[in-house]
Amino acid sequence: MQGIGFVVFPGFQVMGFAALTVFEVANMSLDEAAYRITLLSEAGGLVRSSAGFCVETQAFGEAVFDTVIFGASNTPDPVTPGVLDFVNRSMRLSRRVAAPCTGAFVLAQAGVLDGRRATTHWFFARDLQQRFPGLKVEEDRIFIIDGQVWTSAGMTASIDLALAMVEKDHGVELARSVARKLVVYHRRAGGQSQFSALQELEPKSDRIQKALDYAHRNLRRALSVEELADAAGLSPRQFSRAFKAETGQSPAKAVETLRVEAARLLMEQGRHSMDVIADETGFADRERMRRAFLRILGQPPQAVRRNARAAA
Repeated sequence: MQGIGFVVFPGFQVMGFAALTVFEVANMSLDEAAYRITLLSEAGGLVRSSAGFCVETQAFGEAVFDTVIFGASNTPDPVTPGVLDFVNRSMRLSRRVAAPCTGAFVLAQAGVLDGRRATTHWFFARDLQQRFPGLKVEEDRIFIIDGQVWTSAGMTASIDLALAMVEKDHGVELARSVARKLVVYHRRAGGQSQFSALQELEPKSDRIQKALDYAHRNLRRALSVEELADAAGLSPRQFSRAFKAETGQSPAKAVETLRVEAARLLMEQGRHSMDVIADETGFADRERMRRAFLRILGQPPQAVRRNARAAA
């Protein structure tokens, strides 16, 4: 039996408990107690969540856990020396130390992320990098495994992190079975984006949304402003002005972002060559695609594909 120690703090975010359900369902699927879950806190006793209810916890004590997960709070507040000591103790004695969402700040405060790759909720990623320059924050990842340290994005990404642990421990078939029972996708690769370009643009009118949907369906085409304006039922001049006002981007920049997102998804699937991907997503050639990736993602397509393969 593998012990899972889940550390909570006053004001902890209850969404983190979704990850614990993965281990619960794994036990049900195996028809045995493969995982034992213990809620921990520095002093033990009742700890109040951000939603207002309390949970019963055990004090850190001398127990050793196979995996220790440091839960998230709504804000990345400083933690006590006792918590930092427990982080470092866990690094010495536990096989895995994990931190979904703002839990990464706890590990960073303890110094265990120095020299490592890590991720967190996109909203806090730049703050994490600025406060702890010794680590490398990859703000657009679902989860990252660097040695014994596992970090993930926020909210539902903790489910992906826990499914990856189950897959590592008991194989892909069990992880798939657990995902099906939870009615979730099995499973988003660690390198998959936290973002959707269409959601990020957030147009306010149906006409601009219609043009974006048209662009998304027709990325192989050249997609001139005139063509997009026609899809929106506006003149090119009206369209360009309305598009910039609603999305904050020019039509050309938005289309490039959609192309990069589509190309990255194809790279993560790993079934096509770079030349085919460039053609399918409207870049026409690999060099244009490379320049677009550097502008938008800050890394070349080859790095994206390497990350996807490593996550797989």
